[in-house]
Amino acid sequence: MKILLLGEYSNVHNTLARGLRELGHSVTVVSNGDFWKNYPRDIDVSRRPGKLGGVLLMAKIYALLPHLRGYDIVQFINPMFFELKAERLFSLFHYLKKHNKKLVLCGFGMDYYWANTCSTTMPLRYSDFNIGKNLRQNKEAIVERKDWIGTEKERLNRLMAEECDAIVTGLYEYWRCYEPHFPKKTTFIPFPIVVGDQPIIADETPEKLNLFIGISKNRSAYKGTDIMLRAAEQVKQQYPDRLNLTVVNGLPFDEYVRTMLGSHAIMDQLYSYTPSMNPLEAMAHGIICIGGGEPENYEIINETTLRPIINVLPTYESCVTEITRLVNNLSLIPQLQRESYDYVCKHHDYIKVARQYEECYQGLLR
Repeated sequence: MKILLLGEYSNVHNTLARGLRELGHSVTVVSNGDFWKNYPRDIDVSRRPGKLGGVLLMAKIYALLPHLRGYDIVQFINPMFFELKAERLFSLFHYLKKHNKKLVLCGFGMDYYWANTCSTTMPLRYSDFNIGKNLRQNKEAIVERKDWIGTEKERLNRLMAEECDAIVTGLYEYWRCYEPHFPKKTTFIPFPIVVGDQPIIADETPEKLNLFIGISKNRSAYKGTDIMLRAAEQVKQQYPDRLNLTVVNGLPFDEYVRTMLGSHAIMDQLYSYTPSMNPLEAMAHGIICIGGGEPENYEIINETTLRPIINVLPTYESCVTEITRLVNNLSLIPQLQRESYDYVCKHHDYIKVARQYEECYQGLLR
């Protein structure tokens, strides 16, 4: 198959492309590298700042369009698949639909269905937008609701969801928001991770827990790392001889991975049911995830026995409790590290995931 992957979120499309190529497909990734994270891509469409940046990007995209024709599959990482205003993307979407065979929309992150569902019907116990039946009122949640609900972004997202041939969701949470609206064409496929050889994990109990927290630029409160960091600092104050804490802020992906190596555990995504790309990357290196590991995460991948994620509820108290438990049971660390690696191998290996995408694409082309 000839496959075009448009846009990037946390290395998903770059990693998927590697897997699909291993299976013999021709794949082109067109993206901005996910901004400062700077993931690899075949064609760069990053935008310079300001209005001139928008004009230059539009000119580049229009020059590219003849090369974005004739694909068997075009997959959009998000309705905002280029760094342009939503109203400029309608015509580009229609062009891509006209000149290619099948279109796939991804539910991988921020979009109308995620923001609106979690703010209205609230099927999740907690999310980026709600805690129970209460709307979160942090700055980022308010901004995203205003940005996606009742706007051109909403209209674009609705159009693409209706007109795309399939919708692929990468976390249980996103599947839960799309599936009720599009039950016949929504599917769940785990995120892909390049899994290397099993890391060397010592059998003996470590003297300290090496805990790593990576903070995304301007999204600490929204993703809950502010609460996680405060909890970790509290436990470190209580157990200074049992906890090493490493905190980084806004690193490019390669540097982020290098910095976290040697850690026993990572804290990430307080409001998530499911580990996303960063904690999965950590688990592939034998690093324990303290974050999203709700029962629904294991159920959607039919996992009944291998459950290495240390799940936390979206509260400071829950974070303190789970870090404290691990600090007081350091002997658990080697086994949880091995199980973390095994979990990613079983469910997220990029070749296995690429085969699931291949099956989805072939089903559309039949």
